[in-house]
Amino acid sequence: MNSYPPELLAQLAPVMFVAGLDVPQNIAQHPPTTPATPAPSTPQSPSVKSTDSFHALILRLRDALAAQRKVAIWQPEKAKTFHVILVDKEARFPPRKLIPPDDPQYASSHSPLSPLTPSSPLHPDGLIAPIWIRKHTTLVPSVFVLFLRLYEYPPHNPKSPLEGPDVDREREREAEEKRRDTELAAEIALRKKSTNDRNIKLTVVLLASRRMLDDPTLDTRLTYIRRHSGLDSRAALFVLSPVSPTELGEFVKSLSQALYEPALEYYTAHSKRVRRKRNRHSTVVSSYPNPPISNVARPLRPEGWTVRYEYKMACFAEFRGEDEVALKHYQDAYDMLIIMFGSPAILPPRTKRWAEAKVLADTINIKITKLYLYNNEHSLALSHHTTHMRKFGDFSRGWGIGEETYEFWSWFARQNRLFAELLEQGMCWNLVIPVHKPQVVVTSSSGPQAPNPSAQQLAGIDGNQRMLGLNPSHLPGFCYYAATRCMEMRQTGPILLSPGFMNEKKVEHNTLILELYVQAYELFKENNLGDTSNHGQGCLTLWIAYHIIQTYYRFFGWMAKTYHRECWGSMLRPLLMMYIQLLFEMMGHDSPDEEDASSLEEDLVAVLQSSVPKTPDTPFVVDLLETKLLFNTSAVFWSPDVKIGEAAAFQVSLTAPTSISISTLPISLLEIYFDKDDDPSVIIRHSPKEQAMSSLQRVNVGDITSQTAEVEANLRWGLGDILVISGTVSSNIPTVLKISRLIVALELGAWKLEIPLQSCASRRGQPGVGKWLSSVNPPRFASVKQEQYSSTTVKHRPHQVSVSIRHDAPAYLDEYYPITIEVTNVDDKDLDVTLNVLLQPTDVDGAVNCVTVDDERSSSLIKGVYCGVAKPGATVTKMLYLLSSNVAGDRVLDISVQTTSPGTINEDQGHRANDVTETLNTMVVPTLEPFRVVQDVSYQYNLKCWAGLADLTSYDEDYEDGGRSTEAMVREVTTYSQESGPNFLPGDEFNIMSRFALSANDHAREQASIASGCYAIHWRRTLVNAGKHGELSTTQIKIPALEPPRENIVALLEVPSVAKLHVPINLNLSVRNYHPTLSANILCQLETDNVDTFVVSGLRSGRLPILLPGAEEKITWRLIPMECGNMRLPKLKVSNRRKTIVAQAQSDTEEATPAGEGEVVDVVDVRRDRRVGEAPEGEEDDGHGPMTILVLP
Repeated sequence: MNSYPPELLAQLAPVMFVAGLDVPQNIAQHPPTTPATPAPSTPQSPSVKSTDSFHALILRLRDALAAQRKVAIWQPEKAKTFHVILVDKEARFPPRKLIPPDDPQYASSHSPLSPLTPSSPLHPDGLIAPIWIRKHTTLVPSVFVLFLRLYEYPPHNPKSPLEGPDVDREREREAEEKRRDTELAAEIALRKKSTNDRNIKLTVVLLASRRMLDDPTLDTRLTYIRRHSGLDSRAALFVLSPVSPTELGEFVKSLSQALYEPALEYYTAHSKRVRRKRNRHSTVVSSYPNPPISNVARPLRPEGWTVRYEYKMACFAEFRGEDEVALKHYQDAYDMLIIMFGSPAILPPRTKRWAEAKVLADTINIKITKLYLYNNEHSLALSHHTTHMRKFGDFSRGWGIGEETYEFWSWFARQNRLFAELLEQGMCWNLVIPVHKPQVVVTSSSGPQAPNPSAQQLAGIDGNQRMLGLNPSHLPGFCYYAATRCMEMRQTGPILLSPGFMNEKKVEHNTLILELYVQAYELFKENNLGDTSNHGQGCLTLWIAYHIIQTYYRFFGWMAKTYHRECWGSMLRPLLMMYIQLLFEMMGHDSPDEEDASSLEEDLVAVLQSSVPKTPDTPFVVDLLETKLLFNTSAVFWSPDVKIGEAAAFQVSLTAPTSISISTLPISLLEIYFDKDDDPSVIIRHSPKEQAMSSLQRVNVGDITSQTAEVEANLRWGLGDILVISGTVSSNIPTVLKISRLIVALELGAWKLEIPLQSCASRRGQPGVGKWLSSVNPPRFASVKQEQYSSTTVKHRPHQVSVSIRHDAPAYLDEYYPITIEVTNVDDKDLDVTLNVLLQPTDVDGAVNCVTVDDERSSSLIKGVYCGVAKPGATVTKMLYLLSSNVAGDRVLDISVQTTSPGTINEDQGHRANDVTETLNTMVVPTLEPFRVVQDVSYQYNLKCWAGLADLTSYDEDYEDGGRSTEAMVREVTTYSQESGPNFLPGDEFNIMSRFALSANDHAREQASIASGCYAIHWRRTLVNAGKHGELSTTQIKIPALEPPRENIVALLEVPSVAKLHVPINLNLSVRNYHPTLSANILCQLETDNVDTFVVSGLRSGRLPILLPGAEEKITWRLIPMECGNMRLPKLKVSNRRKTIVAQAQSDTEEATPAGEGEVVDVVDVRRDRRVGEAPEGEEDDGHGPMTILVLP
């Protein structure tokens, strides 16, 4: 894009002039104010800290304003930003006309840039120059922002807090501020006058400190400055103090948004003025005669004025951000230019106006294309660009600038490059190039054909590529490629010499061509056109790479001629060696002409015979490893692996090309290198005495040792001949045997050439299949089955060991279960034994397992347990202990026994690491529970008397009231399932009974359950050997959680189990209130239906005292048995008559409690108090049955 003025291509944006942000040279000398006249010597200077803060504010403002919008060609965003230009406060605008406004001819005069002004650069034959756009982008703004310092009187610090206000100082401050404000208003008014002449919006930003923002006189001063300076009331005056960078960015953004509307009004007024001028010219009939065609300057015709006005209106619309309006005016200006170019009478060729119009048409074309791309109208953009090139190509032929001139191809190259750079910039801004799917199926594709360059083909794309679906001309890479092809046509030399041909001869065409080719290649690679999914477009990338190489080759040929002519032998020899290498590389490619099969070898022999190497003693290496090879090579090993000292058979075959003859190449020897060998293991020398090679020849080199094996053979290959070298190789250490490379050596005269070859490589680039020559006559090959047939692995011989694992199944939970591992060495050498144990995870949830070997313990893996050295025939024993807990089930162990040969100090550690034999054993250990446990929990009330509520000792923190606790009895029946000692046999049982006192306090009532601990049983397994026991094991049996039933009121009945006839007994009833907060109103009744059985003395029916929470009352009756036998006691009925809200509880019961009887209290016979737990509602516990007593005579 450097070929055109940047003003004609750049994206236009509103222009803002910013003045008053000049950076002072010396901060210490920075004045505190910015008045137009010098201030008198009064107290004025703020502190150095304030000056530094304003200096930093100015620097940040300059950066923030300048960073809003940069001048660029591609800017599709529509943000309300300005192109900011920092100017001096005294900046002046260019005059609108050359004569002053008070001149009588001012109204009829013209602009200094008008073609009608004699001093204009466009007079007499100009059209429109870039200086007009430069005036509106750099000399005349749409808004003018002036930054000034607001005067601040130095602050006064009183010496004493009691000191009153200084009236004289306040009066002096007001006078000084008013005088400075008047000067500031005068300076603003002067700038306002210059901006009003241009209808430019003026905005003033006053810089003040934060202290000034809190001054109550600030609003009054700002009003005074606005009125006396003539500023507008809207977006004309701002106050800014030193703020943070974030707040400063917000201020700049708000300032731009506030001034954006005035800027649009400014450019709208310009558009209206230009539109009025255009309308006046369109109504005036042209009075210009049609002079004969010549290069004489003539005035601008109405068509030219129309182009000027349309172009100006398009620019002003672009300033406003109205892309659609700008596009319409650009199209109108472009269409009028086409009309002017079509008439030589209006626009004669090779004139100044013609040259300006041509540049203007090219830049307008880019503007129209860019605006189409902004709207994602890719097809319209491409269509307009190709139409522009086609039209002006036709115009150029009419002007005498056809394909035979360099100007024609230079213009086409410039247009393609301009369009490519536009697309490239757009793609950096996320411009998406459309991809069109093909509508026809391409069944076959041919290789890239060299195009026949013509103007029509280079301007667009041929039909075959268009059928591929993705149009390459949509991509900037193809445009660069088209520009390069035009540059090549420009370089070939024009037939007709046009003006400026002497300057054309100074152009470095090769540099430009390489630059464009490289750009095209990089862009095609970036857009992934090398993929096969892109319908063969990868050929374009390869085609461009070919042209790059061809360009470099031309340079190579030109330099070779220069070196030969000037006798630069030291530089010419490397070029000739490169030529020799290219000849060898060409032999690797099949010749399409069968009659020319031997031409390459003849050329090579001729070059070698006619030249002398620079260093005859040093062989010249021809590296063809990255290209197509001279031979098809194959290295095959018969066995994938062998043991140490065992011979491994191999074959190496070399197959000559079938279409290129190499029979006369002076091959002297063939070297075969094994992996990690610096010297060749096999050397085959050429001997003409040997029998001439047939189509298949085998050479046996025997067993290869540390010495190089040398044999002789006839090394002359015909078309498609095969040479097979067979032999055996062995190794005393573990390694990988592989043929690393082959070297074919040629000798002719003083030349010594070496051609490195890969051991397995195909000329077609496809991996071959391993073939083993089994018979020469007739030729027969056998396929090698293994994948890595090109190498064989030398391994150690496996160690001969026997592993035995003994254990007494089953194992029990919580037992250190012993497992004995015995390793017997049946080999003929000492072996180091190492043990690895892996405990597999179990499928049962909650199981906890671990293994122990010596001092190592793990829940998963124990690795590298050294067991010692096993002599031949000796046995190494190691004990393994398995501990399983929680859940019974099978445990799986993987036991790995590794044996290695004991190494010496000088032995290679890498070889010793490979001498490892591993024996794997998997065992399943069934695990059972050692004990079967049945537990039973029952609860009973504590019969101890409760402490009184007034007893002060009951309020101590460490006091425990045993009477208020509940006793839980846990009975456990254990059955042995294993032999645990001499006194117990499998199936034996024993009981354990425990008694617990459970507190009945508030905290205990809130607990859902109480954990009581566990039983620990220590036991040993009796081993098979009599008198021996295993490791001590501990089994823990958890006591079930204790959940005693919860009652509020309980009546406990104490009566002896046996009585004697006519002997009085006591019947004691204890009523307890367990409720923590509610009192109880207890009613007690004794029914004496069985009067004949007992004589009763005591309360028959009555109310007990109010039973407070935690209180106990006792009642005693005296009974005399009158009959013998199991007699039923009188029935007791206890009820709580406290009125409570129990609607919810009563609704759930089957029978509602009768009114007046209250809540029935259970009477518990303490002799039968065995409660299992919280019984379901309605179910009686053991203590609630009929109460009887045995009466004896």
